[in-house]
Amino acid sequence: MKRKSWQLFTIFGLVGLLLSALVSCGKPAVNSPTKNSATLEFWTMQLQPQFTEYFNQTIANFEKENPTVKVRWVDVPWSAMESKILGAVSAKTAPDVVNLNPDFASLLAGRNAWLDLDSRISDQVRSTYLPNIWKSGVLDGKSFGIPWYLTTGVTIYNTDLLKKAGIAKPPTTYTELAQVAKQVKQKTGKFAFFVTFVPEDSAEVLQSLVQMGVTLVDAQGKAAFNNDKGKAAFEYWVDLYKGGFLPQDVLVQGHRRAIELYQSGDTALLASGPQFLKAIAENAPSIGAVSAVAPQITGPNGKKTVAVMNLVVPRDSKRPDDAVKFALFLTNSQNQLAFAKAANVLPSNLDALKDSYFKSVPADAPTADKARIVSASGLEKAELLIPPLKDVKKLQKAIYDNLQAAMLGEKSVELAVADAATAWDQR
Repeated sequence: MKRKSWQLFTIFGLVGLLLSALVSCGKPAVNSPTKNSATLEFWTMQLQPQFTEYFNQTIANFEKENPTVKVRWVDVPWSAMESKILGAVSAKTAPDVVNLNPDFASLLAGRNAWLDLDSRISDQVRSTYLPNIWKSGVLDGKSFGIPWYLTTGVTIYNTDLLKKAGIAKPPTTYTELAQVAKQVKQKTGKFAFFVTFVPEDSAEVLQSLVQMGVTLVDAQGKAAFNNDKGKAAFEYWVDLYKGGFLPQDVLVQGHRRAIELYQSGDTALLASGPQFLKAIAENAPSIGAVSAVAPQITGPNGKKTVAVMNLVVPRDSKRPDDAVKFALFLTNSQNQLAFAKAANVLPSNLDALKDSYFKSVPADAPTADKARIVSASGLEKAELLIPPLKDVKKLQKAIYDNLQAAMLGEKSVELAVADAATAWDQR
């Protein structure tokens, strides 16, 4: 598989891997500032060389508007970002502006690593961003991050396989998904979809609980899912697994397995970002030719998940005012629109989203272009379903471990839910 096809997909689809990766990589790529000039250091995650031209031009525009400021851009491999930024923050050598995802950024926000932005960004400026998305950079009532680029998931589906199963349209709710799972299995012998229950991997199942109406933690940070809604959500996945409507390896294989099965024609549905359609077309042309896109599957509350990348300013930055100014410049409507078009992602800026690029395409447009419209239309109800939480991976592990035990018949659903809540509260 070509590296570029995976680049942004790995950032969004495999966020769990990013949080656990502590791989040491080579020296990051940089652009050199003017000698002897005062500089801001700006770190991004694996955006070179594909977007080098965009960033060089954007930085040049900022420097033209702010002649006393120079920006040194450092691009870090995504697998190395966690270890590098942890080391830099600990050594008080962190850059001035950093591109991170909310999960990891909130972990360090809990350690007071980032600048408090509430006194530096006015309500008027904040109102230019999607309100639900701004919340992805808020922890304990304090803003630590500025939203940047994002994507909402879509349902990619195999039209041929659904037709063979006698299904006229793809599911839009979890209730419909369960019905489709049974019908695809009974009619074709294949599975409708693959979703991982590996604690260190995708948070898709954790997000599904929220879409089913479950509150994961209360205002005090205690488990809030040991109730009827939590038990019903656990029961949903247990019934599908015990009924033989999920592949057995969902307990041991990660999200990559979902991709493999869809591209081989062995599953009918794939929950993913729309940018992955290009990879499907390249790696499995016959599947790409019969693939179409539908809105993200959700629950009764209509909530849709969104993957967010934000910008943070380390508390120890020696030029915090310039750093905030640069972060706001990168995320203004003009620059977000340009980057969204270049990277096939969505902007978090409201004015940028009003552009016709996100509103309509011709009827004969490629599936990838249609997917962009479907994805953008989901932003109205999209939010970070798992809010910034210091120990979010421990929560996911507590729930997944006990959910697996119930799926294997080692525990009742009631005991699995209770034990998951206890594991979280006693972490």
